[in-house]
Amino acid sequence: MADDTAAAVSGAHATSESLASRLDEQSARLSDERSARSFDERPARSSDERPARSFDERELIARAQSGDRAAFQAIVERHQARAYTLALRILRSSSDAEEVAQDAFVRVWSALPGFRGESSFGTWLYRIVARRAFDRAAVLKNRRAREHATDELPDTPAPPPADDDTLRATKLQRMIESLSPPQRAAVTLFYYEGRSLEQVAARLAMPENTVKTHLSRARTALRETWTETMGDDA
Repeated sequence: MADDTAAAVSGAHATSESLASRLDEQSARLSDERSARSFDERPARSSDERPARSFDERELIARAQSGDRAAFQAIVERHQARAYTLALRILRSSSDAEEVAQDAFVRVWSALPGFRGESSFGTWLYRIVARRAFDRAAVLKNRRAREHATDELPDTPAPPPADDDTLRATKLQRMIESLSPPQRAAVTLFYYEGRSLEQVAARLAMPENTVKTHLSRARTALRETWTETMGDDA
């Protein structure tokens, strides 16, 4: 998981840089709608206004809903690493995770005026990220299935023998990666990150019973595969 953490930091930074240009384009499309709002509806500003990040998130959201790009950028900076990491857990690809995270934030910017705070902003955002990531995973699965017939194994030398613990850890990681995207995300969040069922359900935009089903099926699949390939009980 150390590699995932490093990738998350790097990917979040790249997401922030790329997102700025995409938001510029989105802002241009939304400016006509938001300019219709009166100036009095916008939060008062002063010449010595504090940096956006020092405001409470609810105030940042209110400002962003009025079209304040600086406020929205502060929100992005607070959530981009976790959004990218969630996408990475599902997709196992840094480039695809970055694209999904960017797309999610662009969609959030467009939908932000309609956000009513019925759930926390983070929960709302991560549901969008999860849905976009699952959609992306389905597209990639279909693409890989079409390409599989033409793929050939590379002619590479055999790797040096690994010790038993390394072999088991590597095998387990490959088994987890072979799970379906929802199962892989649920296992990672629940077992590796120690999230509660309620937290996992909120992150993945699923009912808790659905998360339980994914975890149960993942455990069964991992146990069966482990027994078949390693010759002992998981």
